[in-house]
Amino acid sequence: MDPQPQQEYDEAMFVFSQGDYAKAVAKLEALLQAVPEYYEARLSLAMAYSRLGEVARAIEEGHKAESLSPDDSLAHTNLSLFYLQAGDKEKAERHGLRARIAGWKNDASPPAQPADSDLSLARPAPKTYRTPEKFPEMPWKKKDPAEKNGPA
Repeated sequence: MDPQPQQEYDEAMFVFSQGDYAKAVAKLEALLQAVPEYYEARLSLAMAYSRLGEVARAIEEGHKAESLSPDDSLAHTNLSLFYLQAGDKEKAERHGLRARIAGWKNDASPPAQPADSDLSLARPAPKTYRTPEKFPEMPWKKKDPAEKNGPA
């Protein structure tokens, strides 16, 4: 990605982190005019609208983010939150479920293998265990009456 949109996004996120959501909205909308497929900016714009109390706009932007990355759990998590704020429990639960399913899909992918396969062999050797020669007395075990009296 071009460094300029990333810098603009970082500036918008800094303003967002300071609690100036209206200014963050303005910066993010300007950025999205130039780069409409910028997924993180779309998600952030939806959240900024949510923080401003403009839930309908947050839902609209959330669906735009969802269309950019339909299998990302964060888009569905945010939509679930927005629908909950709007009072639509059914849609909130539906997007919550879709977020969980998307998370499971992403977790199911096999772990990345290192480029150098020798690295996977560089593990410490397991610790060895030595069995004790004599076991201690076990007072909870009942003794045989013949043993109590000792040797004959």
